[in-house]
Amino acid sequence: MPTPGPTTGLTTTFAELAQRVDYSLLDSLQADPQASGDGHDHRPRQVFSGHYVPVTPTPLPAPEVVAHSSTLFQELGLSEALTHDDQFLRLFSGDISVAQEPMRPWGWATGYALSIYGSEYIQQCPFGTGNGYGDGRAISVFEGLFNGQRWEMQLKGGGPTPYCRGADGRAVLRSSVREFLAQELMHALGAPTSRSLTLVVSRAETVRRPWYAPNSKSFDPDILVDNPAAITTRVAPSFLRVGQLELFARRVRRQAHPQALNELRMIVEHLIERNYRAEIDPNLEFSDQVVELADLFRGRLTALVANWIRVGYCQGNFNSDNCAAGGFTLDYGPFGFCELFDPGFQPWTGGGEHFSFFNQPQAAEANYQMFWTALRPLLDGNSSALARLDQLREGFAETMDQAIEAMWARKLGLHRYDADLVDELLPLMLRSKVDYTIFFRRLSGLPADPAAGLPEHLSALKESFYQPSSDELDRPWRHWLERWHDQITANGDLRATSAAMQGVNPAITWREWLIAPAYEQAAQGEYALIQELQEVFRHPYEALSPELAATYDRLKPQDFFNAGGVSHYSCSS
Repeated sequence: MPTPGPTTGLTTTFAELAQRVDYSLLDSLQADPQASGDGHDHRPRQVFSGHYVPVTPTPLPAPEVVAHSSTLFQELGLSEALTHDDQFLRLFSGDISVAQEPMRPWGWATGYALSIYGSEYIQQCPFGTGNGYGDGRAISVFEGLFNGQRWEMQLKGGGPTPYCRGADGRAVLRSSVREFLAQELMHALGAPTSRSLTLVVSRAETVRRPWYAPNSKSFDPDILVDNPAAITTRVAPSFLRVGQLELFARRVRRQAHPQALNELRMIVEHLIERNYRAEIDPNLEFSDQVVELADLFRGRLTALVANWIRVGYCQGNFNSDNCAAGGFTLDYGPFGFCELFDPGFQPWTGGGEHFSFFNQPQAAEANYQMFWTALRPLLDGNSSALARLDQLREGFAETMDQAIEAMWARKLGLHRYDADLVDELLPLMLRSKVDYTIFFRRLSGLPADPAAGLPEHLSALKESFYQPSSDELDRPWRHWLERWHDQITANGDLRATSAAMQGVNPAITWREWLIAPAYEQAAQGEYALIQELQEVFRHPYEALSPELAATYDRLKPQDFFNAGGVSHYSCSS
């Protein structure tokens, strides 16, 4: 193992970046024994064993930096001057030939399994075996220590891997802009997430994808579009997925090879070391560490989904392969944010009600089921540990409910959850066609204005309504506001209650109709709107200036309802 360089201080040169490398995954896990030694392994094939495949990314020609995250650069201790460094740009546009010692001149891709709502699938594997499913266009190129923390850097759109299933391994600028900005926003919202370091585009390489014609009302894409190819560098403590653990557990069940159980144990040990070591005592017996892992992951996963609902986020496709085993948001493909309140909100045309906004707790439970199933072979013969593991699985729904109830209490400024108050509120929101973000932000301001009466409070809430109110709806709203006001008055300091509510109910949200112009302009070489969105998204709980509010704090225009690529979209990325 190379000796890691210094882990603190500002990194100003590419040579200094190279000294921060520390390959815990490559050094503690096993490579596919059938892999090439040089990483030139880009054609679809079955991978029967090993935890990763060494693979070189495919460089983008004539790369150009579209954006970088100043926030993440600062956290990692990276000088922003690196964005003008030729070797830095080349690495994060796919040219790993610039790697310097102790870096390795190849990256790595991983295989994983797929489960949808607790049902195992292999149909997505081109070989029908499950041995060809994994990172088809995501290639990690760096793992290292920054300010005492471990981060992995992965190129999305870095070219084909053995798992690419015959595709080109590229990502388009449109989806790359969306992922880059969404990760920035989610981090600022306080929802655990992978991050984005840089966004790079090539105007010399295009890829063709299905998409929507201008002003299209089609449900499915109706034209083919040539898009500039792009790469986002996404960053996380690890990119281990529930689906990865599943893959090795399936091989254990099938007795696929003599080392299957050992490979499962190795990746679980690695997950603990990468994502949970600060909370799990290394002196515990391994079986106890596994049970502790299951407990901690359950807590992280339930808190994550509660955060998603708090900020209006819908993952769209929360399969086990899109579920980070570290308990944070991983995939930004078919996601969206709820504007017009609808528990069944689902922006992805390939999704369905089972992955809709309010069904995310159930999807999370199905993923936890697969996580639990994957751990069980490691406890075979240990009845006590298995019993404790089973209790954690049986208690998932209750833990999830507790997280959701605590979330609603915070959004409403309550000391404790009131089921009757929430059960009365949600149908009213639905009937009044409220904007999810604007409604809760306006509600957050009401306790700070106790002198105003019910008419004024109701008038403020009506700013979030997509349809005119009526006396028939005003009466139940006044009744609900009276009950709610009685509860928050019992809290004591109304201004403090208002401030607390504004700390969990953002002033702005992701609105696809404001994002689409950013990636459309970026395709023409104009990045100013991306930079503006970065700045707005950096402080989502702060009150907007009147100028910014006129753009970002308003209802969705009628023209964008049922608009292809805006109100709904495919995952053509």
